[in-house]
Amino acid sequence: MRTSMKGVAAAAGVAPEVVNRYWNSKESLFAAAMKLPFDPASAVPELVAPGLDGMGERLTRATLDLLGDEETRNDFIALFQAGTSATKAAKSMQDFIERSVVDRLVRTLGVPDARLRVNLIVAYLMGIASTRYIVRLEPIASMPEDDLVRLVAPTIQNWLDPTKPLKSQKPPAPKPAAKPATTEPKPTDGG
Repeated sequence: MRTSMKGVAAAAGVAPEVVNRYWNSKESLFAAAMKLPFDPASAVPELVAPGLDGMGERLTRATLDLLGDEETRNDFIALFQAGTSATKAAKSMQDFIERSVVDRLVRTLGVPDARLRVNLIVAYLMGIASTRYIVRLEPIASMPEDDLVRLVAPTIQNWLDPTKPLKSQKPPAPKPAAKPATTEPKPTDGG
């Protein structure tokens, strides 16, 4: 069952217009419920607006900044620790990430394998963030943010580059070389 703005309004005991007045989209409502320090409806377009050049760094910094906020980080940690007992919450998080981040980045890339590229980026950034803020493995946990961005962003930028095939894909087959014209004598009839 999917959450709707009408359903949220009904559960809160208010008219749908009230919910729409304060949160004009499900993404904005989810961000408010999760106490995110940004509105994804405007933040993600701001990240992608300058184009692909430098997007690896922008995405890395945005992820580290988001989860650098202790309250936001604690909400995410609680959601992940709840595991299967919070399947509705986990599904909401998945839907939120798909609509607010993945789908928007896929449209920006505009290449056939964009969804795979963006999912690799999300998985990589979530892994880096988990290592830094949840598991706290050194040296990533205490590394200055600028140093971590310098290490992580180039990999993300590489995945964003539609001219670079992913290793799981076969490179395009080389075009057959043109056969040189031959000047061999034609066989004669030996008769």
